[in-house]
Amino acid sequence: MELLDKLNWRYAAKAMNGEQVAEDKIERILEAARLSPTSSGLQPFEIFVIKNQEIKEKIKPIAWNQSVITDCSHLLVFAAWDTYTEDRINYMFDLTNKIRGFKNEGWENYRQMLLGMYPQKDPEENFNHAAKQAYIAFANAVTAAAYEGVDATPLEGFDPTAVDEILGLREKGLRSAVLLPIGYRAEDKDWLVNLVKVRRPMEEIVTVIE
Repeated sequence: MELLDKLNWRYAAKAMNGEQVAEDKIERILEAARLSPTSSGLQPFEIFVIKNQEIKEKIKPIAWNQSVITDCSHLLVFAAWDTYTEDRINYMFDLTNKIRGFKNEGWENYRQMLLGMYPQKDPEENFNHAAKQAYIAFANAVTAAAYEGVDATPLEGFDPTAVDEILGLREKGLRSAVLLPIGYRAEDKDWLVNLVKVRRPMEEIVTVIE
């Protein structure tokens, strides 16, 4: 019930007050994102935590001049791999073997299957798949922020090419997928703060097949 209460409390804040979020809260939000499930466990994304105000100011104009970009405490940029490569796939499989301390024939066969599939696909198709995985981590970060009593505003309204250029993402083999300003709501400036949360009723969302 506590988690549901927190999710009912949260909303996409339209104005933030500039107050800084404690680093331990940010760390737990990022850890929740890191622990997220991803397809084949590849974790094909990175998260850039922007605290630098000058960089926030550069991003604001290409994000519809939304004030939460500059008034947030931390701006999280979720960036997905631009494609799947043999090196990237092998790294995650090797890391798994190293941490678990053994090799498994079935796991190694699965590695070869992925190596024979993803690197041959169109990079745009691979990016779209990787971006979906980034969104899983993004959603967990939103939930974790609510649990911490911190506001988070999901933002897709931005120019990803421009953000990529500002942060030098393409050179890193990454492309921005979604932004998440983290901070505290400015209740005196936010028209949305006191409005009732609206969601479709459960029976319109969930179908139980027995």
